[in-house]
Amino acid sequence: MRKIIIAIDGYSGCGKSTTAKEVARALGYRYIDSGAMYRCVTHYFLEHHVSLTNPKEIDRALRDIHISFRLNAHGQSETYLNGQCLEDEIREMRISESVSQVSALPSVRHAMVEQQRHMGKHRGIAMDGRDIGSVVFPDAELKVFLTADIMVRAFRRQQELLLRDELVPLDAIADNLRKRDLMDSTRKESPLIKPVGAIELDTTHITIDEEVDEVIRLAVQHMFVKVKPGAKR
Repeated sequence: MRKIIIAIDGYSGCGKSTTAKEVARALGYRYIDSGAMYRCVTHYFLEHHVSLTNPKEIDRALRDIHISFRLNAHGQSETYLNGQCLEDEIREMRISESVSQVSALPSVRHAMVEQQRHMGKHRGIAMDGRDIGSVVFPDAELKVFLTADIMVRAFRRQQELLLRDELVPLDAIADNLRKRDLMDSTRKESPLIKPVGAIELDTTHITIDEEVDEVIRLAVQHMFVKVKPGAKR
């Protein structure tokens, strides 16, 4: 059975990360959370007071940012920035309020895409984000694009924040999601789009287990597709 790249794109709150994690675990693949990578950059910029209007300052900061993913004692993937686990810190609302602005910077996207492609060079990965199937891995064997109703997405994000003891009004989260949707979809560098050849999946009325099962089913189908001699993998 050949190893493939599973690219899961879509809007915030559609279950991208959870689905990609569970699919990777079920298939024995590596999981890469591209959104967490941009959150790490945002965290670093905020902590080091990096000016988003100073290209030299940004480039200097990016050279000092090294992101990796490691499994904890429970087999769950966690995000590390320069050797420090920041899995909880990067999910805070203050990061959510700035990440779209930071991730829209061309130099930031180029630096992260380079790291992401390096992580996936041997395939056998499940990666989620906003430009995975369109920019990072346009040759991915399976591309999935997730959508969901805005208020359903806001409720899901609110539940995630509550687990971290962070109480944020539902309307405030919905407003944040709308702003991020607009910024992500209209930015010049790698905008959020449905990639060519992607399978769209509306997650509004399905459970996360049903979502994961569907992506696994699609992945297995693609893993057994024969590659023609000389074809690019």
